[in-house]
Amino acid sequence: MSATTAAELGAALEAVGSYRQRVGELVVAHLGTEREDLIAVIYEAERALRTAERVLQRAVKVAEPAT
Repeated sequence: MSATTAAELGAALEAVGSYRQRVGELVVAHLGTEREDLIAVIYEAERALRTAERVLQRAVKVAEPAT
């Protein structure tokens, strides 16, 4: 059961990592513009996704079956 949970958490971890990267790349188009408000919230979203990644990493480690 823990192996299944760890696998599901791992899949979520990969997805969140992918979304974090995609969101982070969105800021490039707005650098050097007057859209500092948008840049700030994109960075905020990226930080939140990075935090989610870290929490999921810990969850995967906890869920992995003991060897």
